[in-house]
Amino acid sequence: MELAWDTFVKFDAPDYSQEGIDNFHKFVTDDNLRKMFVAGNYQLFVAKDEDRCVGMLSLRERKHISLLFVDAAYHHNGVASALVHFVASYVANEEGLDKLTVNASPYAVGFYHRRGFRDLGQEAVADGIRFTPMELDIGRYRR
Repeated sequence: MELAWDTFVKFDAPDYSQEGIDNFHKFVTDDNLRKMFVAGNYQLFVAKDEDRCVGMLSLRERKHISLLFVDAAYHHNGVASALVHFVASYVANEEGLDKLTVNASPYAVGFYHRRGFRDLGQEAVADGIRFTPMELDIGRYRR
């Protein structure tokens, strides 16, 4: 969660109100999130460079990207794209689902569009968190 927080502060926080920043911090430091990972309600996928975690993607409810963050030093090197590709394939083939969803931060909207996600609605704000709901048809990832 340290990677998520550090990356959020650098890239996402400038687009958020103080309420949104505080709520995101509460979310990633809350012990309930850790319990949800342990219970299997969230799945965590990581990208590593040797022993260092350089990227992470968490999946909620088998199909919703909840947290996608890449260490600043590894931005624009394909880490996030590789994580999305891997998870799309996983969801299509292991979970048997046809769609992957995300609530994209303003910083990430363009990234998701370039990977084929389409907007499901306009930008919204909940608890100070700004996001655009998006969806990706993952049928092409089926083996």
